[in-house]
Amino acid sequence: MSDTPFGFGLPPEEPENGDEGKKKGPAEGGKGAGGDPFGLGALPGGGPGGPENPFAAMFGSLNPTDLGAAFQQLGQMLSFEGGPVNWDMAKQIARQTVSQGTPDGTKDASVGPADRASVEEAVRLADLWLDGVTSLPSGASTAVAWSRAEWVEATLPAWQQLVDPVAERVGAAMSDVLPEEMQAMAGPLIGMMRSMGGAMFGQQIGQAVGVLAGEVVGSTDIGLPLGPAGKAALLPLNMETFGKDLGVPKDEVRLYLALREAAHQRLFAHVPWLRSHLFGAVEGYARGIKVDTSKLEDAVSGLDPSNPEQLQEALQQGMFQPEDTPEQKAALARLETALALVEGWVDAVVHAAASSRFTSADALRETLRRRRASGGPAEQTFATLIGLELRPRRLRDASRLWASLTDAAGVDGRDALWAHPDMLPTASDLDDPDGFVHREHLDFSELDKMLGEAAGRDGRDQGEDDTDK
Repeated sequence: MSDTPFGFGLPPEEPENGDEGKKKGPAEGGKGAGGDPFGLGALPGGGPGGPENPFAAMFGSLNPTDLGAAFQQLGQMLSFEGGPVNWDMAKQIARQTVSQGTPDGTKDASVGPADRASVEEAVRLADLWLDGVTSLPSGASTAVAWSRAEWVEATLPAWQQLVDPVAERVGAAMSDVLPEEMQAMAGPLIGMMRSMGGAMFGQQIGQAVGVLAGEVVGSTDIGLPLGPAGKAALLPLNMETFGKDLGVPKDEVRLYLALREAAHQRLFAHVPWLRSHLFGAVEGYARGIKVDTSKLEDAVSGLDPSNPEQLQEALQQGMFQPEDTPEQKAALARLETALALVEGWVDAVVHAAASSRFTSADALRETLRRRRASGGPAEQTFATLIGLELRPRRLRDASRLWASLTDAAGVDGRDALWAHPDMLPTASDLDDPDGFVHREHLDFSELDKMLGEAAGRDGRDQGEDDTDK
């Protein structure tokens, strides 16, 4: 996955029938490499067609069937009007990336009945174990086993909610860079740029999601609820790859990952404000992104409509960055803290459920922590799509805080903090978990007593009102 946000590049296409398993290079009239999705690589150096005739470089030796398909794809790109990202293209690229397999040669495959049954049983057992370590009831109404392609299909709506705010900022900037009196005259150009921008965002996002589909083991790997509510999902193929060299029995790997998925589902199902809080934090962060208008102005002023690579190159250089303002820093802190609290809580309750039941629990826990710290799916995806890198140390701090709260206040007292976002620890609390746990006002037994008495008084007052009537 590219480390450059929106480093737009198409993955190589699968060979079509009649290609004899070979991909066409630029000299043959086919598409270029990933960094040259429009096949215009020959333009700067001249040659047949030359800069004066870009379509000769793009379509020069294609047969009529390929030529029609190429024009159809170009037409779809330029006519797209559905928003800041061409999500149809993103889905197409993601599915194509999945079909090519992972670098280790593992190809996607349909999930068989045996794997589906194993996942259902693992989630059922995981929920039983979690009953003893959290007051939140089960949040998974169903348990499913997904292929990588099924993961792409199920999670794209969530990716759209995450990425659209960032893409919208860039799309709006494409109009803002032109003087107001010129915008009416440049309407067709702006429309073309928006369409191309939506396609380019779709290409990069599709490739990122497709690569991620080869790594994730469930629907909640990045700490956000990407799948449908109430559906605990695991990917048997990726779980097998994850546990391949760990020296841990496959059943234990599956069960540990099922515990994590089921714990996430409990949290998102029974903390009703959490989903909107997390996605709202991402949107708040996106609102503070500043577009480098000087780069965009340069791209617009010299834009050659026949050479869409100009805009692609400008976007690839990175035109947006977080504003260095107190508001943006606060938005970033809220997002990082919220994600750390979710992951820390899951880490703590899963460890409590698994540590006494199988000896590999500690090793699996540390493996997953290192996976995050070394730039696993969460860090790479966020860095690519919204320019955000999560700080791995926050996960360990949050896990320690939740474990300390369990010791000090019990399971019920710990989970009671999820009742309202204002009750949750802050970023500064993660810096000093022990200080947060041992504050005098965190006397949960007294708080429960006060809440119970208040509820009793309300009930008696309501009864007296009914009697008076």
